[in-house]
Amino acid sequence: MRLAAFILALIALPVAAQSPLPDTVELEAELGRLVNIFTLVSDNAAEAQTAERLIYAGALPGMLAKLDPHSAFFDRGQFEQLQQMQTSTVKGFGSIVSVLPGRVIVLQVQPGAPAERNGLAPGDEVMAINGIGLAGLEIEQLVQLLGMARQQPVQLQIRRPGTAGLLTLTMTPAELQSPSVDRVFMVRPGIGHVRANSFGDGTAKEIKEAIEKLGGAKLKGLVLDLRGNPGGVLSSALETAALFLPPGTRLITGRGRGKGTQEIDVPAGGVPYEFKLAVVIDAKSASGSEIVAGAIQDNDRGTVLGETSYGKGLVQSVYPLSDATGLALTTAFYYTPSGRSIQRPLRETGLHLEGGGARPEYKTKGGRTVRGGGGIEPDEIVGPQMVTRFQAVLEASASFHTFATEWLRGNRAAATQGMEVTPQMIDEFQVFLSRRSIRPNLSEWIAERQYIASRMKQEILNLAVSVAAGDEVEAQRDPAVLRAIGVIERP
Repeated sequence: MRLAAFILALIALPVAAQSPLPDTVELEAELGRLVNIFTLVSDNAAEAQTAERLIYAGALPGMLAKLDPHSAFFDRGQFEQLQQMQTSTVKGFGSIVSVLPGRVIVLQVQPGAPAERNGLAPGDEVMAINGIGLAGLEIEQLVQLLGMARQQPVQLQIRRPGTAGLLTLTMTPAELQSPSVDRVFMVRPGIGHVRANSFGDGTAKEIKEAIEKLGGAKLKGLVLDLRGNPGGVLSSALETAALFLPPGTRLITGRGRGKGTQEIDVPAGGVPYEFKLAVVIDAKSASGSEIVAGAIQDNDRGTVLGETSYGKGLVQSVYPLSDATGLALTTAFYYTPSGRSIQRPLRETGLHLEGGGARPEYKTKGGRTVRGGGGIEPDEIVGPQMVTRFQAVLEASASFHTFATEWLRGNRAAATQGMEVTPQMIDEFQVFLSRRSIRPNLSEWIAERQYIASRMKQEILNLAVSVAAGDEVEAQRDPAVLRAIGVIERP
């Protein structure tokens, strides 16, 4: 895009009707300086620079960085990804993998997806991606490489258990529907577990359908798992909170210079669920998931457990621009029903706590004290499960996956969700570890037997049934889920 077109695009950006236009003389002077600098860089930089790079990767991000960490300019590819996220459509191969240091192992492939059509199967280990060997790469490097691979045709070198040599598979990514509600099961009789990994256009409907599948209003309680949920579509988060609150209940308040104050309540006519509710969050729960947790907590509708959430309470308005690009601009801040801000303190805004002062306190509908100014603090803090030295060795060596693969060769018919891990299987696993020079002392082995049985069953079901079936096993040892069950079962 040429500089003249960029200047016209700046002038044409949407401006709130009640906002005065900037002084045109001052604006012309500043744009003149920009043109002069652009010309000097274009003519004299040591290496030639395209106008697109200077504007898209330089001037625009630099300008928005002065506002807050979340206002952003999206180039063509980024804006396309944003739109895909909002419609729950992602580009990929339709596979779920386990990522370990230097290793990527396939756990599940989606029927009809490129992974299945091209012969990828559970148990396959990816040895190289487009000629890049994975051995020696750290987890962060592997995640980055996998993310890049999903955007273009890719060649994989595969090691398949029981097959000599490596297999070469070539796959082209495709657009896939990605449901935002990805786990639905019973964790105890009468207590359901529903996990939402984001808030897309249809998430509230998916959550309601999941609840009805588990028993609807007849449930004793529900664990709503929003850990790792970065948010998404605001209306979907509000509709989710409204599933559990009576009509007229305050959900959120938005305040901004150009938007004024907007108060959003549960619409009339709805019939909310009344069973006990526990909402689980962590440090990666942000935006929409914080709105849901805050509405439930401030209205004393349920218990929030886990870790303090991320703290992103911004109203992001997305403006499509020319050349298939876009702009996400912070236009207001969110406040929970009690009046507290979700947003972490931001310098040079009204949400900056001078001198690192104490977080302000507010009262819930029932009079409980809650604190604002930086994420949602749980009613009960529950951290992630601590990993012992022996557990770390077992996970890093992929011992459970390798053992499960070997065990399934002769026992696949026994791999059902109702299966039990027998003492004989535990003994076989001990021998398996010994052959690989993993020999814990007696006290370690006794202390970890329950964990070993749970992980063994989880990995067998991951490969033989589905990753969702394996997740049901994992939930039974998850500290936050177990605490949530205890809260619901409390008299």
